[in-house]
Amino acid sequence: MKKNGRLTKLYLGLLLALMYVPVLVVIIYSFNESKISSVWGGFSLSWYVRLFRDQAMLEALGNTLVLGISSCLCAGVIGTLGAFGMTKARLRSKGAVEYLSTLPMMVPEIILGMVFMAFFSLIGLPFGMSTLLLAHTAFSIPYVFMLVKARLVGMDPSLAEAALDLGASPVRVFFDITLPLLAPAIASGMLLAFAMSIDDVIISIFVTGVDVNTLPIKIYTQLKTGVTPEVNALCTLMFAATLLLCGLAALLGRDKRQEEKEGG
Repeated sequence: MKKNGRLTKLYLGLLLALMYVPVLVVIIYSFNESKISSVWGGFSLSWYVRLFRDQAMLEALGNTLVLGISSCLCAGVIGTLGAFGMTKARLRSKGAVEYLSTLPMMVPEIILGMVFMAFFSLIGLPFGMSTLLLAHTAFSIPYVFMLVKARLVGMDPSLAEAALDLGASPVRVFFDITLPLLAPAIASGMLLAFAMSIDDVIISIFVTGVDVNTLPIKIYTQLKTGVTPEVNALCTLMFAATLLLCGLAALLGRDKRQEEKEGG
């Protein structure tokens, strides 16, 4: 038993090291005065100063955040309504429709990018933020759809039936009963969609315009000339913001559970 416990701890230690040591290295070298990452030139905040003066990088970050938030909101609405409608529909081809709904998750990104580019060119839609939003929404919908559908399958249908028997309209039942129960699944799907959006490079390259640049594309194009430690500084700030949001969510969740215990 002791041997198995030691092996388990060793395995977890190696796993955590593989996950977080690269992040720690990026954070450390974001304070490196030297431009060469392999050489430590002393502690400095110069790269953070240059980052906040780099208008192109900040503009790309702003475009990425706007695109990610907009696409995850659109995917949340469409995916939730699609999953809810699919549970109510009685179609012989219901399984095929559900399979087609999740197909963008399985198709290679380079194929999706070419398809989106050909489609937008065919309908004459100018490439830019609008095409980026449509493309990101399209490949983000399956993540929300799958999580919400799984939540709907596990829900007790007697709750909605009881509300209908008491005289509530179907719309009232959806907003007062179904939607609050689906909220955790919707939030999880939207967060996953947001993560996929801000991480996407391949599809964005195919559908972006010459005047619109996102952060992944900006970093990818810089690989040809060399990535400066500004990127390390940016990654450090984004990592800190992520930790702050996760801590805030955990704090709010703990306060909510504490209130429920006190109320109970």
